Amino acid sequence: MSGKTTIVPISGGYHVWTRRVGEGPIKVLLLHGGPGATHEYFENFADYLPPEGIEVYFYDQLGSYFSDQPDDTSLWNIERFREEVEEVRQYLGLEQFYILGSSWGGILGMEYALKYGDHLAGLVISNMTASIPSYVEYLNVLRNQLPQHLIDTLNKYEAAGDYSAPEYEEIIHEHLDKQHVCRLDPWPSAVERGFGRTNEDIYNTMQGANEFVFTGTLKDWDRWDSLKNITTPTLMIVGRHDTMSVSDIEEMGRRIPHSRVGICEQGSHLSMWDDPEAYFSHLIQFLKDVNAGEFE
Repeated sequence: MSGKTTIVPISGGYHVWTRRVGEGPIKVLLLHGGPGATHEYFENFADYLPPEGIEVYFYDQLGSYFSDQPDDTSLWNIERFREEVEEVRQYLGLEQFYILGSSWGGILGMEYALKYGDHLAGLVISNMTASIPSYVEYLNVLRNQLPQHLIDTLNKYEAAGDYSAPEYEEIIHEHLDKQHVCRLDPWPSAVERGFGRTNEDIYNTMQGANEFVFTGTLKDWDRWDSLKNITTPTLMIVGRHDTMSVSDIEEMGRRIPHSRVGICEQGSHLSMWDDPEAYFSHLIQFLKDVNAGEFE
């Protein structure tokens, strides 16, 4: 992926990796998920956005593969990551720019918009609900759709705290990940790399054992009552087969004052890969509408 790489110094003496691809008046900073994954699963954004005159900033958050990886779990919290995003914005000289946050990055985007919304032209919340308790509730709906013998097996290993058992991992990947995280088979190389290089210390601290077991420090995060305070033009994107409830995302659209919801009917959690035409159609239209002052 060609472009200009900039290593950004941040608080604590650490450094994070960024790369600008394309040039244009619309500037989008991408916040990856995980927590602790990498920018790599965003690689196909370079195929869709720069040809439309949209400038894209890929970025690995602190602890992720291309950035510094300190061994300090006290760093893995929402507030520090939010302030890191602001430091990155300042260093790159971004003003009236767009944030696109995917999954955990969507949490980070909401938190940034609530504190630093004056710097934003727009916000895109990609495949993320406004509440981890709501997310967990829906995860249990998805798990309970499995055959009973698979549910029993998952429960057995989880009760023993054995999340690395081959039988357990196979059920999670074959029956849940492939249905609700990314529906392509095989998964694209960019997705495999983006997830395969996840910093497990960050992920386990903040999320838990896997996408379908949420035990980390984010488990009580809930911003339903704060959504009315996001005044930035906002797009929510969700996949019909997502790990996030479509009805949750639609409710976010009712609560955020200036917002729009885009549903990718063939998509899952990584709709940018398994329903790219719908995903990028929603995204590009939103960016151009806001930039032209025509967003409704």
